[in-house]
Amino acid sequence: MFLPFLLVGIAGFLGGLGAFFFKKASSSFSLTIKGILQNKYLLGGCISYGLSIVFFVPALRQGELSVLYPLVATSYVWAALFSSYFLKEKMTKLKLVSIALIILGVAFLGGS
Repeated sequence: MFLPFLLVGIAGFLGGLGAFFFKKASSSFSLTIKGILQNKYLLGGCISYGLSIVFFVPALRQGELSVLYPLVATSYVWAALFSSYFLKEKMTKLKLVSIALIILGVAFLGGS
């Protein structure tokens, strides 16, 4: 029963990566077909989110939605870590506490 958790963990990582790519895409975003097609970060975000679904759906087949879906919250942790490291956004004490609470909540759900 470990595989569904691993798959959702990968999906959460890819979701956080997708959020990071969308943030990068926003700096040069243009609401034109050419602008959308030429924005490599927008494409990266779409691919990351799409891949996260590819991992998430098979996990749902093997596990309980009520346990697995909250694990998607790990994408917020990844997004915060990516933004702190790559975008040099400030990691405040409140963000750290929030990340700790997400991880704690996920741990409690995994043990139920």
